[in-house]
Amino acid sequence: MTLATQILSTLPQTQCTRCGYPDCEGYALAIAADEAPINQCPPGGSEGVSRLANITGKPILPINPAHGRETPRSVAWIDEDWCIGCTLCIKACPVDAIVGANKKMHTVIEANCTGCELCIPVCPLDCIQLENVSGTKTGWDAWPKANADKAREAYEARKARLARLAAIEALRLGQL
Repeated sequence: MTLATQILSTLPQTQCTRCGYPDCEGYALAIAADEAPINQCPPGGSEGVSRLANITGKPILPINPAHGRETPRSVAWIDEDWCIGCTLCIKACPVDAIVGANKKMHTVIEANCTGCELCIPVCPLDCIQLENVSGTKTGWDAWPKANADKAREAYEARKARLARLAAIEALRLGQL
């Protein structure tokens, strides 16, 4: 197993981009290439930094506040009375945890939501809120490995789905 693969398997897989990379894999590759410090993942928290330090041999550092802070795990919740069905949140969700149709109300599949918060800034009506689902637990105490594995599978499935759709569109346009 490569260093990048070990690092990737240690990250929480929220795909939140708070680390400054487009996904957890990008951050893992940057750490492995010694291009990023190990303290840029607020969802992994201090336990995540400790795990990364163990793998990389780097010193344990506090979470860099420029990337956020360690907080309890939350999931998104859509006020369905206000949702206009713009689909912007669906497009922003890295794990396809939001369902709905154009001009129809959307909802979050709570069991699939990673709490990445990427849906919040794109909502034109501010009808998406975060709900604490872990009480006072933060980092890996709030986000078990089984959740991370499920989130990574969902992210990979979404990437594959989007690639298929792009290929179909390219074929339709005669670009392949």
